[in-house]
Order: sequence, then structure tokens, then C-alpha cells
Amino acid sequence: MIAFAGGVSAKLNISLQQVTAVLELLNEGATIPFIARYRKDKTGALDEVQIQNIQDEAKFQQEFSDRKAFIEKTITEQGKMTEALQDKINAATTLAELEDIYLPYKPKRKTKAQTARENGLEPLALLLLEQGNVTPQEEAAKFITENVKTAEDALQGARDIIAETINEDATVRAKMRKLFEDSATVQSKVLTDKETEGIKYKDYYDFSEPVSKIPSHRILAVMRGFMEGILRMSIAPVEEDALAIIEKMYVKSHNLAGEQVTKAVKDAYRRLLQPSLESEFRMALKTKGDEEAINVFAENLRQLLLSSPLGGKRTLAIDPGYRTGCKVVCLDDKGSLKKTDLIYIHEPGKLASAEHTIRALVKQYDIQSIAVGDGTAGRETEQFIKKLNLGLPIFLVNEDGASIYSASETAREEFPEQDITVRGAVSIGRRLMDPLAELVKIDPKSIGVGQYQHDVNQVRLKERLDQTVVSCVNLVGVNLNTASKHLLSYVSGIGPSIADNIVKYRDEIGGFTSRKQLLKVPRLGNKAYEQCAGFLRIKDGENPLDASAVHPEVYDVVAKMATDMGLDVKTLIGNEQIVKQLDTKKYISETIGEHTIKDILNELKKPGLDPRSEAQAFEFANIYSIEDVHVGMIVPGVVTNITRFGAFVDIGVKQDGLVHVSEISHTYITDPNEALKLNQKVNVKVLEVDMARKRIALSIKQTMEAPPRQARSNNSGNNNNRRNEQPKEKDLGNMDMGDALSLLKKKFGK
Repeated sequence: MIAFAGGVSAKLNISLQQVTAVLELLNEGATIPFIARYRKDKTGALDEVQIQNIQDEAKFQQEFSDRKAFIEKTITEQGKMTEALQDKINAATTLAELEDIYLPYKPKRKTKAQTARENGLEPLALLLLEQGNVTPQEEAAKFITENVKTAEDALQGARDIIAETINEDATVRAKMRKLFEDSATVQSKVLTDKETEGIKYKDYYDFSEPVSKIPSHRILAVMRGFMEGILRMSIAPVEEDALAIIEKMYVKSHNLAGEQVTKAVKDAYRRLLQPSLESEFRMALKTKGDEEAINVFAENLRQLLLSSPLGGKRTLAIDPGYRTGCKVVCLDDKGSLKKTDLIYIHEPGKLASAEHTIRALVKQYDIQSIAVGDGTAGRETEQFIKKLNLGLPIFLVNEDGASIYSASETAREEFPEQDITVRGAVSIGRRLMDPLAELVKIDPKSIGVGQYQHDVNQVRLKERLDQTVVSCVNLVGVNLNTASKHLLSYVSGIGPSIADNIVKYRDEIGGFTSRKQLLKVPRLGNKAYEQCAGFLRIKDGENPLDASAVHPEVYDVVAKMATDMGLDVKTLIGNEQIVKQLDTKKYISETIGEHTIKDILNELKKPGLDPRSEAQAFEFANIYSIEDVHVGMIVPGVVTNITRFGAFVDIGVKQDGLVHVSEISHTYITDPNEALKLNQKVNVKVLEVDMARKRIALSIKQTMEAPPRQARSNNSGNNNNRRNEQPKEKDLGNMDMGDALSLLKKKFGK
């Protein structure tokens, strides 16, 4: 891929030197987290996103080059390559241009035009295209044969040839593509007798929006309705505009021959061009929508994986239930299972026994925190625990995917003797202690922070989510002596098989005391060691630097720093005042640059610092179901999911409420991520409760005081402020239709 460094540099506006360095490192087998963290001197401190973009763009340019070579080879083998055609191919910069050039030479199933050519009608087509003063019927009669029964059949065949010629004209296709980009609309209508079945698609029963403006979540919603057989969907500009462009290129006369060409133009557009470009644009919009949805999913997943851990606290975890009871487990400060039990809190006769069990377990295992799953019966279980006044922090833990984990091979391997309810309760407790370490065991698609995840490109989704997990694991770092093999498998340079070998070797030796011992792990060679060592931590090991993010390859530099200050390494680590006195320039060499030295010093000041903040307990209002929710009430909530059109907030009832992007902030924002983060605690005002569709509309900004408006200096300023108070067209363009109508009604009345 290094051959494409120049093109990647130009496309991404990143220096050629940086791009070349990244591609060389990738070719050598370096991972993106390793390059971003430990090769800043070579890359100019490019971050993970930039490095990923370089990799993706190089891959695209490789694929483009391969496709171009294939097209050149195919046309050459057909004996049809000319200098002019080669120039066109060389000038193409997009796959669409390349495919348009290739279209006339592309092997295809038998077409009407091919049949017409086989019947000898091409001369008639060429005659009509000249549009001289001829009589088409008379000329067509000359082509009547056994296969061409009438003059009209001959004219139809000639028009088929002309239509295909127009369709395969690269210039025509380029102009049609531009017209689609500028003025095509996505339209959807409900199919007959599908109104009731497809009620969730009600906003799209009679829908139209320009291709250039439709946001990704709406195109994915329309396409889902289309795929489920609820909606009819089309993408097209105004037909008259398209025909006018093609006629200007092909219709030269208004005589009888010109009329035949005009008919062929209309047929070419309706039968070939419009369906072809509709398919192309549907795919392009789907790809764009997929990428947007995947980006949202990946960002939500990142925030969830990096959410606040409680840390090593002895925890009592409860997987709530009504009829089957609540499964209770006790975990030690390392997450190991110590005790299991079962209580019933929804049967009055068993409440006393349940209370006694909880109190006894808390005392026996010296419990420091309580985790309650937030699913079925979660709020009621939380209230039961609160009434016991145990003096312990109580956390409602998101249990999305816990059932997937409890039935997985991973869970059976960890707890072969326990049933799925115990495994689920353990997962809930461990999620509280360290969300990242526990969530890596679950398929990210099961965690519940995405949208349309089953509709998007599954290969691309998995690739992006895996990249996100790898990024988060390496950002935080991993305790080599306590990490599961599933967590270890995401560390840079380590895969599932090496992770398994690490755990087996760890069990054999009773725990690692030095990073160097990794080199004794089967199949973990020097390259893998280089990639992973800096991300693995050993607490209380032989070398104090093994507990930090300082890479072993620069241990000698740290040793020199300590010697220069008259200290040993252990005393230097964490001594911020001494570290500040070091002369950084003294340690820069040909192999170690300023970026690396700066990272070493930052790590020495606060070694092994977890970038995540500590978990804080949260309490919902005294509401438990949608029936308890009323318009106008202001309640606390937790952000559970973020999309491009808004954020979903858990207010303690079965259904999360939606805060539309227009109700998040008093300042104009287009992306909820500008103002919110996953798991953020917020106050919300209830705007609407739709019992039929189980939907709750919320507002964050209406719980906050609006910022003071700027002073109005003249009448023009007054007018501008009044205009800004009204919903703008571009604001409404970012909303679902129902949301936009609701806002308009709110602002202006019915």
C-alpha cells in the first residue's frame, strides 16, 4: 500500500512523510493503537482516527487501482482499446466514472438492443440518429425479415439500439448523476392494506425529501419499511428535467426521424437510466446511512466501554425477577464468585426471608456495594434494597446483553457448574466493577447502544466495532495478572490463541512478576511483545515501570533520568516535582524524539492513571411505569443511547424517552454528541406521553435557564432575534416528520 502514499496524502491533506511512515509501520505488522501511542516520533503524533483514515484510504486506492487494471485488461482483450479510451480511463477519479466508461464493454445478459443488432437493425438506428429528412416507416420496411415481421417492429428494434446507446453514454450518465445529486427526491408511500401492520412507519406513509438533504436515520427507516414490504420507495428527479437534458444532446431535428429519437430518449430514461441510477443512489444512500449509523454505534460503544468503573469493591449483585425470584450473588474485590442465593420479594409471605438473606450476606461477605440489574423488576428490587437502610451505595446496572453472555460459551467456560441466572447476576456485578473488562465478552451488537444495527453492512459494522473495542482496551491498559483471556485478546499484538496461552502460562507460574516473562509464552514472539508490552500492567512487579504505560524499549532512558537526578527509578515514578525538573532535550536521540520523551514524562508524573472516572450512585424519581409519567413533570434520568436525531434517556420506567436534538440545548446543535455523553446524568421535562405507541417525548433544555440574549441595538437586531426563535427550515430538515409537525404546532398552534 506504500505505492499509494502520494494519493492518500493528497486526499487526506496529511504530509507524504507522515502517510509513508504510517503505511510502512502497518506493513510491518504494527497495530493502530501501538502506532498512535508508541511511534509518535515517526508519524508526527497522528492519532488513531487519522491513522485509521490513512489505512482505509490506502485500501480504497488499492481497490480502485485493481479495478482500473481489470477494466483495461478486459477492453484490451476485446481488441477495443484506443488511445482516447485509455485517456478517459486514466482521467477517471471515481469508481462511478470508471464503471460508466466500462459499461459498453461489460459482458451482459442478452438485451433488446443486442437482439435488434442480431436482426440487422443497427443501420436503421444509425440512420434515425442522423435525423435527416427520411420517412422512418419507409426506411424500416426495408429491414423486414423472418425475425422482423413489420416496419413497426424494425423501428422498435432501432429505438432499442438508440436507447442502449444513450444509456451507455458516459457523458449522459454523468449529467444524469449530477441531476440526481442536485434535485432527486426520496419518496415513500404506504402499500395498500399495510397501514395498520406498518404503524411504526406512519411518518413515511406519504413522504418526500431531497436526496441532498435526507439524513441517514431517515433513509435507513424508509429502506427498512421498504424491505419489510410496508412502503413503496422511489428515488428520482422531475422526469421532464431529465428528458430535457438528454434530448438536448440527442434530438437534433423536429422531423419524423427526430420523433423516433425522442421516443428512444424517453424509453432510455424510463427503462434503463432512471432504474439504474435509482439503484446506484439507493446503494449510495444506504452506504452513507450505514456509515453514519455505524459511526454513532461506535461512538456510543466507546463511551459505554469507557464508562466509570466502581473498581475493586466487594459487591452483592442481583438479577431481578418476578415469578422466578431474584438471583443474588456475592463477588470479592477481584470479581470472583463467592456465594449464590435466591430471594422472592414480590410474594408478601417471603419478604421477611428475603430481607434476612440480604442482611446476612452483606455481613458475612463484608459487602461494599450493591448492583441491581435494570431489566424486569429492577426498579422494584432497587426499592426493596433501599428500604433495608444498609448504608451501602446502590447502583442500577444496564443489563443489555447479560442474557446473551449468560448463555454463551464464554460464560459456560467461566462457570460450568452454574445456571444462566447465576451467570447473568455475576455479569451485572462485574459490569459495575469494571464495565470494559466485562463488556468485551459480549457481541457489541447485543449491548443495546446502536440503531438500525441489523440493517447496516454487517461486515463493516463488526470491523468498526472491533476497532473500537481494541482502541478502548489499549487506552485503559490491562492488568496482566487478573485480565480474562477475552480482555487480553483485544490488546495490541495479541489475538485469541496467544491470549489463551498467556492465561495458561500465568496459571502455571502463579502470576507474572515481569513483562519480560511474556517472551516465554508460547507463540508470543518479539514482534508481538513489542506491540503488547506497553499496554499490559503488572502491579507490584520486579520493575516498577511494568505497572505503567512506559514501554520496555525505553526503560534505559528512564533509568538514565533517575540516575541524573540521583534517585532510583521507583522513587522517580510519581514524583511530579522531580519529573518537572528534568531537561527533556538531554534525552532526545536519533531513535527517541520529543513526542516519546513527553509521553514518558507524563506517565512518570501519574503512572498507570485510569482515564475513566469512578462510578457514582444515581437515584431515579418515584415512578415505575409509563402510567406514572405525566406531561410537565421534571425528573432525573440517564442517557442510554445517542443517535443523530436525539438521545434516549432512562427515567426509571420500562420505556426510554426521546430527547429530540432540538430539545437538548438552548444553542443550536446538529449532533447530540456536541452536548451529551452516554451514561450522563440529566434532568428532563416530560413533553408528551404517547400511550398507544409507548413513546415518551422529553426535553433537557426546558429544565435549564436560557442564556441571556445579546443586547438589541437596532430594529434589524430585533427582527433577527425574532426569526431565530422560530423553527428554521434546516432545523426541521434534521427532524423526523412527526417531530417537526409537533414543533410547528407548539410554536404556532394548530
